[in-house]
Amino acid sequence: MNKNWMKTLAAGMATLMLAGSLVGCGSNDQGNTDTALKGTISLAGSTSMEKLCEAMSESFMETYPDITVTVEYTGSGAGIESLTAGSIDIGNASRSLKDGEKEKGAVENVAAIDGIAVIVDKENAVADLTTQQLADIYTGNVTNWSELGGNDEAIVVIGRENGSGTRGAFEELLEIEDTCKYAQELDSTGGVLAIFAVCSITVYMIAKGTPALKEVGVLQLLFGTVWSPTASTASYGIAYIILSSIVGTACSILIGVPIALLTAVFLTEIANKTLSGIPSIIFGLFGMMF
Repeated sequence: MNKNWMKTLAAGMATLMLAGSLVGCGSNDQGNTDTALKGTISLAGSTSMEKLCEAMSESFMETYPDITVTVEYTGSGAGIESLTAGSIDIGNASRSLKDGEKEKGAVENVAAIDGIAVIVDKENAVADLTTQQLADIYTGNVTNWSELGGNDEAIVVIGRENGSGTRGAFEELLEIEDTCKYAQELDSTGGVLAIFAVCSITVYMIAKGTPALKEVGVLQLLFGTVWSPTASTASYGIAYIILSSIVGTACSILIGVPIALLTAVFLTEIANKTLSGIPSIIFGLFGMMF
């Protein structure tokens, strides 16, 4: 990644919009000390600020045990909306405030500087993308890695959902607001990392598994009757594995369905009349024991 680009990208700020005084946290008695504060503080907003907010709230409640801090991770845009609507005390955002949000009374306080990174699969040979190339990828002007000197493979663009502060800061830095074309939009930073991990694992399995499958043969794999991958002459046959699964499932249905039906009849027609005087907790205890 181009160093100048990374310096610019690191300017994306994680900010806390404070609603002013902490409403409901203490009495009007000027003689009270801070340790006498009581009440609740509510926060909502950026998912990328989860670790920071959790650490801050835990530390705050240790210092002020009579104050309860609640945090919801709804996205930067939703957090600011809740703040200006007066439904929370603090809005968390991973972007700067917009002029319209400031006009509604939100106040910006920088809590940390947050870097935004663009990641690709480790097998991808493309490197040192420029700002313009990134903009072309995210707006759909470049759709294949071969256009950037890589392999002839389609580019799958994954990013945050509309309203995310991280996405807003990223698009603002690239000057591509409202023009991005995403293949998938995820509602949290963790979701983006999770889907990237799944894609990486899938690509790895296909890359490593395809040669092995060609060597073994599809027919041998599906209809072979011996599974012995560690033998001197390895064999890979899953016919018996599939067959045993089918037989096991069929037997479970044949045995389980009649028992379930008989149990239902017993409980409704017999037990309901003869055992109605026994508290239900006794049946629960019996079930837990056996």
